[in-house]
Parts: sequence; C-alpha cells; structure tokens
Amino acid sequence: MKRHIPNAITCANLFSGCIGIVFAFKGELQIAAYFVILSGVFDFFDGMVARMLNVKSNIGKDLDSLADMVSFGFLPGVIMFQLLKSSDYTSEYLPYLAFFITIFSALRLAKFNNDERQTQDFIGLNTPMNTLFICSLPFIAIDYPSIISSTILLIGIIAVTSFLLVSEIKIFSLKFSNLSWQANKVKFIFLILSAVLIAVLKFAAIPFVLVLYIGLSFLHFRNAERISK
Repeated sequence: MKRHIPNAITCANLFSGCIGIVFAFKGELQIAAYFVILSGVFDFFDGMVARMLNVKSNIGKDLDSLADMVSFGFLPGVIMFQLLKSSDYTSEYLPYLAFFITIFSALRLAKFNNDERQTQDFIGLNTPMNTLFICSLPFIAIDYPSIISSTILLIGIIAVTSFLLVSEIKIFSLKFSNLSWQANKVKFIFLILSAVLIAVLKFAAIPFVLVLYIGLSFLHFRNAERISK
C-alpha cells in the first residue's frame, strides 16, 4: 500500500494543475496561480515521501514528469497566452508564442530524465520555479499594469525563461535528503531570504527570488569547484 502513496501525491499535483488550467482559460489568472502553488507543494512532497518510504520506481519518475508537464509546462503557457491577449499586441497569432514556454518546459523535463548529471541538482532552471515566476506576473500587474500591456516585455520574458529552462546553468535542488544545516546551508539561506522578500513585497518578490536563486546557485557551485581543486 505504501508504494502507492508518492504516486497519489503526484496525481494530486496533476489534478491541481488541471484545475489551474481551467481557471487560466477562463481568464482568472490569480486563481490559477494559487493552484500552481498547490501543485508545487505536492511536487515537493511526493519525492520526499518516496525517499522516506524507500519506494522509488521508474513509473513514479515518469508520472512525476508527466504531472509536471501539465502543471509546470502547459499551465504557465496558458497564463502567458492570456497575458499576451491582454497586451498591446497587433497580430491575432502573436499570443500563441506563449506556448514556447510549454515547448521548452517539455525539452527541459526530457533532458532532466535522461541527463545523469542531474541526479542531485539541476542543469537549467527547473520548471516549478519558472512557472512560479510566470504566475507572479498577473499579481505584479495589479500595481504595475505595464507588465501585461507591453507585448515586447512579455515576449522578452518568454525568450529569457525558455533559454534558462534548457541552459547549462547549474541550479541547486530544493529537495532535502536531511535537515542538516551544513549539508543544506545554501538552501536554508535561499529559503530564509526568499521568505523575507515575499513578506515585504508579496508576489512582486518572485522575480527577485528567481534572480536570488540563480545567483546563489552560481556562487554555490563556483565555491564547490574551488574547494574540489
């Protein structure tokens, strides 16, 4: 029975993503974003529970990627599609560029599943973090409406995030195998600083959190390389 628990949590991730897509297509992007957060919670715990119960399987790994493709691949594409439709675009076909996020998310997940270098950490931005950034845009636009009115800016975001998804940039994983400070120092520092930023700036903090994530990853792995030498 216990071997089905992690897969059930993964299915909850998928279910949340599906509901988020429904709200995104209805234009209720903020509600969709909350379901992204819920999917992220389930995505965080499915692997942790699998490791705790020692019930890892290839089916669970594939199911996790399929669920992520919906929640963190298709859903952010739909959100960006709706944002582009609300922008100052001039062509009715231009909003479909949003689904480059979906395409590059699929490439990123396929790369992750077949790249033996990514057993502990990531190479390229992980899809949940990228999706969280995309989903923050409708909230940021409440105070800064130019975010969703500028087609050029939105296309730039699509280009940059698509590149980051399949880049060779090393990114540390936020999944914990234990709670040791020494073993997880960079993760704890990131989570503490992120919590402070979010407490102060709310959803407007997410772009800064993304930059912090990439920046700390760069410093972390650069320091690790220096020590190994």
